[in-house]
Amino acid sequence: MTIEIENLSEAEAKAELDRLHEVLTKADNAYFQADAPEMTDGEYDALKLRYKAIETAFPELVRADSLSGKVGAPPSEGFAKVRHAVPMLSLAKAYTDQDVVDFIERGRRFFERDKDLELAFTAEPKIDGLSASLRYENGVFVQGATRGDGAVGEDITANLRTIKDIPEKLAGSGWPETIEIRGEVYMTYAEFEALKERSAAIGGQEYVNPRNTAAGSLRQKDPSVTASRNLKFFAYAWGFSTEDPAPTQYEAVQRFADWGFKVNPLMVRAKSIDELIAQYKAIEEQRSSLGYDIDGVVYKVDRLDLQRRWGFVTGEPRWAIAHKFPAEQATTTVKRIDIQVGRTGTLAPVARLAPVSVGGVVVENVTLHNEDYIKGIDSNGLPIRGDEPIDIRIGDTVVIQRAGDVIPQIVRVVLDKRPADAVPYEFPHTCPVCGSPAMREVNEKTGKEDSRRRCTGELICPAQAVERLRHFVSRGALDIEGLGAENIDLFFNAGLVETAADIFTLKDRRADVQQALFEKREAQARQREAAKGTARKKVLSAEERTYEGLDKLFAAIDARREPELDRFIFALGIRHIGETTAALLARSFGTIEELRKTAVQAAEAADMHEVFPSINGIGDTVFGSLVSFFGNERNVKALNDLLEQVRPRPYVVTISVDSQVAGKTVVFTGSLERMTRSEAKAMAERHGAKVAGSVSANTDILIAGPGAGSKLKNAQELGVRVISEDEWFELVGG
Repeated sequence: MTIEIENLSEAEAKAELDRLHEVLTKADNAYFQADAPEMTDGEYDALKLRYKAIETAFPELVRADSLSGKVGAPPSEGFAKVRHAVPMLSLAKAYTDQDVVDFIERGRRFFERDKDLELAFTAEPKIDGLSASLRYENGVFVQGATRGDGAVGEDITANLRTIKDIPEKLAGSGWPETIEIRGEVYMTYAEFEALKERSAAIGGQEYVNPRNTAAGSLRQKDPSVTASRNLKFFAYAWGFSTEDPAPTQYEAVQRFADWGFKVNPLMVRAKSIDELIAQYKAIEEQRSSLGYDIDGVVYKVDRLDLQRRWGFVTGEPRWAIAHKFPAEQATTTVKRIDIQVGRTGTLAPVARLAPVSVGGVVVENVTLHNEDYIKGIDSNGLPIRGDEPIDIRIGDTVVIQRAGDVIPQIVRVVLDKRPADAVPYEFPHTCPVCGSPAMREVNEKTGKEDSRRRCTGELICPAQAVERLRHFVSRGALDIEGLGAENIDLFFNAGLVETAADIFTLKDRRADVQQALFEKREAQARQREAAKGTARKKVLSAEERTYEGLDKLFAAIDARREPELDRFIFALGIRHIGETTAALLARSFGTIEELRKTAVQAAEAADMHEVFPSINGIGDTVFGSLVSFFGNERNVKALNDLLEQVRPRPYVVTISVDSQVAGKTVVFTGSLERMTRSEAKAMAERHGAKVAGSVSANTDILIAGPGAGSKLKNAQELGVRVISEDEWFELVGG
């Protein structure tokens, strides 16, 4: 728990100051040197404020290396050093409107003797990029440097020359003999996205945000790399100059434009607090449409002579302040709403936003969860945004934040900016991927509709295909050896397997399967050698191209052409039907044909309970899933195609009067060598036994394979009969 500063003892204050010093120093180095910030601006600013507050409350504890007047971080070792003729200082921060009022009032008090003085200020966006200083002599660009630690920066002249917004020779006339133009190098959202796409196409690095990417681009050893990033530059200030560019800040920046620099068009001159706050809000509202990162608005006293009179405090000017936007929130607009279909068929709405930076990360998408969320209500119909339900529409202006600085979410809708032609969003009732009906299930216990709408095209929906194929071949389902998730993904992406039926025709496309496996091996080899810094030159021979396990894979597939009925039902991936339910259905209906016929009849009946038998452990949720599944014509076609390749064995209950395990509770443990655990369970149930997962006093038989552990020990202590797998087969006549 954080202790209030006024309650700190001197020893506690010193320990806290030392801790903050270490954390902030590490954060500075990560941000300014490595271009990889470890915390958000809001978190950093909060720690820095506490650091300064402790110094104020305990002045005797101020360290010789205090961070209060420190700017940035020492320049890295990769570039020559440049000492700034005029230090590049940081700015004081304002977080609320009242902080701005206090700043203006301090200025008025300082100049209170000037009775007729009209104190004016400039207001301009605070660009979130990398500060740079450009030295011009007789109008010619001669040297460029980073901020560094404020006193010494890095010489990046060659890289800065590649930026088109930085003129090699100043245009116009009237420029000083020597002047250091200062501004911000940044990357637009469009260029950032283009770079990410180019990098992804060649398997290159991932880029986090435009600010870090721009900073890293400026520190490239090869200027051609910097040139390829299409960086931008806004000029907004100056350092050393043999003469003032103009009498005021505003006029000086306009002169920069005359000399060939890009200056920000949102810069204004204001004479009152209300005008400054109004410009702040206006810029904040435009933030998402600017196309580049800003994190606040900078206010400066306009007249240069007044700037000099008001002067500086340690590390920052008194005459300027940065009014920061809330670090965790930003305003943007909803461009469109897309529906994505998840691996279980859930229709997930996603808002596509005008790109905006939130906490140092560019946000372009935000989940809208479900159709109730879009309407502005929760699962009980109560409003979730305001006192009345407020829906989200295409074209809306919205305030977003990153929950826990991770997951973007919409905080509120700015209703007074809603377009006149915006209409309520109509959530689709059919799957946008496969066209199957999309349903909201009803919870049989609560009677409420599920908040999520799901596609009913389980077997034929491409959005669900890979996950369902993985499930189909998984251990609890058909358990096809050699056809794990990796190979399913490979064959699906190669167009070799789209439905479960395609798995059983792979042998007919042996050459294509072999080629896909070969290309996978080649890609893995290239990745390994690229990691070592070497290029792959070797070409595999025909023998090396042969996949030795191909015949084994095809044999494993053929071995599952007559699966047990319960495993087959489970493999279909019907919603709400797990292994236990699949076994209950198999036992109750006996064949897949009987199960399908009953589900179709139930769909046509006035009450499905008149058709479905009463099965202990199965309720309306499962019956509803069966009706939806078999009522989908595309699912039925996919099932028919599958049944041309496989013949599920009827589930035959062979309980006879002389069955030695009927009515008994059995437990399997250890490694089974003649059957899988699922097969063992099905066999026991067919012979009238109940299979339990743990040993108790009610257990009659424990079947123990190699490696049996605690269950065997418990059985021995309880006097439970213990037999081997072979003895089990003799017992049931298997």
